[in-house]
Amino acid sequence: MKKRNIILFCIFFAVLGLFLESCRSDKQKDETVTEDGQPDPLDSISVVEKYDGGYRTIAVKGNDSLTNVFDNRYTDEQRYVILALNRLDGYRYRSVDSLVVPDSTWSDIKSYSPFPSELETLKDVNKIVIFSYPLQAFAAYVHGKLLRWGPTSMGRKDAQTPTGLHFANWKKEEHISTVDDEWLLKWNFNIMNKEGVGWHLYALPGIPASHSCLRLLEEDAKYLYSFADMWLIEGTDNILAQGTPVLVYGAYDFEGRKPWMALAGNPKANDISVDELNQELQPHIAKILEEQKKRETVEKESTSDAS
Repeated sequence: MKKRNIILFCIFFAVLGLFLESCRSDKQKDETVTEDGQPDPLDSISVVEKYDGGYRTIAVKGNDSLTNVFDNRYTDEQRYVILALNRLDGYRYRSVDSLVVPDSTWSDIKSYSPFPSELETLKDVNKIVIFSYPLQAFAAYVHGKLLRWGPTSMGRKDAQTPTGLHFANWKKEEHISTVDDEWLLKWNFNIMNKEGVGWHLYALPGIPASHSCLRLLEEDAKYLYSFADMWLIEGTDNILAQGTPVLVYGAYDFEGRKPWMALAGNPKANDISVDELNQELQPHIAKILEEQKKRETVEKESTSDAS
């Protein structure tokens, strides 16, 4: 009898565990899908411990032994983090003089974000993408919470990316550049229609090198391609509502040292403070919220008309 009770007891808790797991899975599904059936950006926001260790520099150009160590010592995820910290893609790190490398390489790049993890100023803003010209980095925020950050290569000295508040306009998975018809721009998302400026996949050589656009790694270009909302237009030129706000701010020191190399002497050298970012955002918040409200109204009217 005692043995039979133990067996029944075990069966009860096994069934209970399956039931709770089912409830948990259903809850997760509810939390990860929005009303329109799209993935909920809020579900992608994870709390990640901020890296607080040190950095060092290693010389790589012309040093095959060190590049071989780099290739073999680190995992794919760790190499991705190191190259992102140096604003490089996987094809071009052998051409730079040196790399800045964290003493402890965590696999989650979010741990190394120079952007604040939370901004109260943006709590009412549904979505925004911010590009820092000084640090050659972008951040995506949802209701003031940092969703993602990554490296970029913005306009070179003689073709600088226009700063200020922009809005995501139209997008195309593959787009031929209006500057040079040999340039195929993948995951292209325009933010300045008449000027032809936008973000897209292209080479990251560790310096601002683009012709005004905002170059990204493929993973980031694809991510922002899905994350941002396009404008709502009627016909070809009647803008009913703006897309996701995009702030490009600051200036790059083209004559100075690459700012991320300063991490070796000061691990917090690239940290962007809340006050600094608030100062850049405050002049635009009213406009951002105005356009956001306008879009919500247009979308609501469109839904009502469709029903």
